[in-house]
Amino acid sequence: MIRDALEQGAQAHGFEADLWTLERVGAVVTRATGVVLSRASVWRLLTGRLGWSLQRPERRAVERHDSEIARWIAHKWPRIKKGQ
Repeated sequence: MIRDALEQGAQAHGFEADLWTLERVGAVVTRATGVVLSRASVWRLLTGRLGWSLQRPERRAVERHDSEIARWIAHKWPRIKKGQ
């Protein structure tokens, strides 16, 4: 039951971002079962019983333009480096 609830995603449970934290998982467990778990117990539930692992999202700006970065490195950086 908990696995199914978590697989729906965090946004399906009213959270703004679709990212799970121990606190959010604990809140979902409490809503679903009425049982309040400590952070350590939530961690054991996720890793031990559900087989989930820690994953962190890549931190990249939404506005990032890889092609512009590559162009800058190819054309402007060599000129800046020569000046040193």
